[in-house]
Amino acid sequence: MGVAVRTAGAEDRELLVRLLDQAFQDDPVSCWVFPGDEHRRMTHPMLMGAFTDIVLAEGRVDVTEDGTACALWLSVPGDDHGHDSAADDSAADGSGLDDSDDSVKGDAAESDGPALLREAVDPDNERVELIGRLTADIHPEGRAHAYLWMIAVAPERQGEGLGTALMASVLDRCDREGLPAYLEASNARSRKLYERLGFTLAGRPLDLPDGPTMWPMWREPQG
Repeated sequence: MGVAVRTAGAEDRELLVRLLDQAFQDDPVSCWVFPGDEHRRMTHPMLMGAFTDIVLAEGRVDVTEDGTACALWLSVPGDDHGHDSAADDSAADGSGLDDSDDSVKGDAAESDGPALLREAVDPDNERVELIGRLTADIHPEGRAHAYLWMIAVAPERQGEGLGTALMASVLDRCDREGLPAYLEASNARSRKLYERLGFTLAGRPLDLPDGPTMWPMWREPQG
């Protein structure tokens, strides 16, 4: 039996944030960004909320009908920089982050997005800003692509193929339209899943300072 998937809206925000928080609380990268268990439990949902607001405003969120899995996608133009640019835009225009004045727009906003995200989520934690800058530095440029920002499956439903089902419709559309796709795998298990879906390593892995490895992965359209 197939998995029913729909496009999420603003009314689903609480569900999406809860799903992302549950799925990524113990992820190696989340543990690096928020190394203290108690602090992570308190602050990690705020970061997931900021990410959710960005993608609801700038991209597309798919969610299973039973609310147990979701995928956050952005359409990245050939001259753009994935989630760093989306975070910059949202930080500058107030969509879910900081209601700043027009002076931060333009060139300044392009470099200040990760800093504004840090200020909104966890001002004393430099790693909130650093993760944004490091992943932006490795994000491919020069070709339009679909960017899978995050995909989350409720812990009790992992291993049932929900993540694959969520990605299938978008990847099928990419294949029809001749559009590549990109993501960063944050653990070895997810990397193996993405490899089965046609993704390959794009450049060198990102070794976070005193932390885990992330794998930038690229998928050419197939068929």
